[in-house]
Amino acid sequence: MTRREVGTSALTASLGGRVTRPGQVSPQSAGNQLQKMKPNKGRTYTRERDYVYKFNAANEHFVLTVPLKFPVQENISHLHGRLMVLHSLPCFVENDLKQSLNEFIEEETIKDYDREAEVALEALKSGKVDINQLADTWAKAYKETTLEHAKPEETSWDEDFADVYHDLIHSPASEMLLNLEHNYFVSISELISERDVELKKLRERQGAEMEKVMQELGKSLTDQDVNSLAAQHFESQQDLENKWANELKQTTAIQKQEYQEWVIKLHQDLKNPNNSSISDEIKVQPSQLRESVEGNGRIYEEQRLLEESFTIHLGAQLKTMHNLRLLRADMLDFCKHKRNHRSGVKLHRLQTAMSLYSTSLCGLVLLVDNRISSYSGIKRDFATVCQECTDFHFPGIQEQLEIVQKVVLQARAQRSKRKSSGNEEKLKIIERNQSNILPGEFYITRHSNLSEIHVAFHLCVDDNVRSVSVTARDPAIMGLRNILKVCCTHDITTISIPLLLVHEMSEEMTIPWCLKRAELVFKCVKGFMMEMASWDGGISRTVQFLVPQTISEEMFYQLSNMLPQIFRVSSTLTLTSKH
Repeated sequence: MTRREVGTSALTASLGGRVTRPGQVSPQSAGNQLQKMKPNKGRTYTRERDYVYKFNAANEHFVLTVPLKFPVQENISHLHGRLMVLHSLPCFVENDLKQSLNEFIEEETIKDYDREAEVALEALKSGKVDINQLADTWAKAYKETTLEHAKPEETSWDEDFADVYHDLIHSPASEMLLNLEHNYFVSISELISERDVELKKLRERQGAEMEKVMQELGKSLTDQDVNSLAAQHFESQQDLENKWANELKQTTAIQKQEYQEWVIKLHQDLKNPNNSSISDEIKVQPSQLRESVEGNGRIYEEQRLLEESFTIHLGAQLKTMHNLRLLRADMLDFCKHKRNHRSGVKLHRLQTAMSLYSTSLCGLVLLVDNRISSYSGIKRDFATVCQECTDFHFPGIQEQLEIVQKVVLQARAQRSKRKSSGNEEKLKIIERNQSNILPGEFYITRHSNLSEIHVAFHLCVDDNVRSVSVTARDPAIMGLRNILKVCCTHDITTISIPLLLVHEMSEEMTIPWCLKRAELVFKCVKGFMMEMASWDGGISRTVQFLVPQTISEEMFYQLSNMLPQIFRVSSTLTLTSKH
């Protein structure tokens, strides 16, 4: 019988196997056998074993020897196919080879597991392993990976309170909730009024003192005396502001705790109709509502609004209906607390409260600078409105901004690790101040104490939005697209957008500038809304486009005429009788 080797070099390079006649042993397999005879000291490492397959072809007897490393990481079907191809094995051994290979790998793998188990048991018996620690490890593994042994999820206080509040606001007790919220609002408003009066008196007194000192400057007083007095005035203002800030913080914390406890007790009381003592004790009659101080400047008067509404259909085949509104209004009008003029006292936010824990949330877009703070511009005005009424469901505006600041720093740290040559200029800007955000980026705050919104998107823009060269690829426009995407994924069905990407008009914003900017935003938002069908399956939404209050009526109606030319507005059908 002659020796026959088929595809030896190719398989040796990949698997190290060969086909030989019986009785021929390669030096490699002999070395492997000697290595296998060495004692195993319990260490887990890769072992190599020879897989031997015998078959007959014509009048010859062949043996296929393949060294395999255990545990086998490769797919067995792939390994079987490579053996068939590289050795040009006959097709009649294909199924038998696959079955034999599967059995060999399974048997050897079980032997390895048994061997490792024996070593582990010996270590346990000899005291090398702490049995208590081992039991804790096994228990933890079962709890984390097996649902049957996992601990039931415990609902948090916030989740319980949200469920209770949602039930009550959709019950006859909703008026009681709003009445109590209004009384708390009046308390905070009076406290803020006292603060403003005291700060005003302090500034007037300091102004008079500074005026006297300036008159004596160069006579009996020097510049050093003026600077010393200015420092004293600044320190006095800071002390007074900190005093009132702490008092407001303490008052809102007490109100929040009292309100949440009151809501829980009321819910429990309503579950038991026989026990009405709690509801009698805490029920607030409409006649008991407190009136806020007149002329305190905290109740905002409604200004005359210009408004146009449209109904549109978007989509290629399956069309979705959306509502569009064009308004001339201040963006913060949706946040400020309005009054029902019939009663004069009830907060105009019943619908907002009822949809707080629903799939129909309301949001608005605020254009801010790159600093995450509330010290200037519209950020300060927005924070002032937020602080005029206690938020009974979410953290305060300052606390939320601190959380956002931490998240931004973490994101910047992760992004700096992935530096690339294409983003060197952008990374240099980031490294100047890690806590700032870039144009087009935005952060989100949640609110339950505002008049008509639940979510505020703080979109970062720069001075470029005032130029004529803004295109559809501008960061501010792409930021609007990302905001609309968040609306789709988080059940925000009403969103208010500044149409001109500014909150206030300036001299360079001429009529052509306004028309060009409005056309750009209209077209981009239309494209984004058509994308929304693929994001959320086509849900009807309301998009409100706001223009500044200082814009002329003529300009407003020009924008109103432009909107139906860009969007497909639903036309009404008039039916007439034959008679």
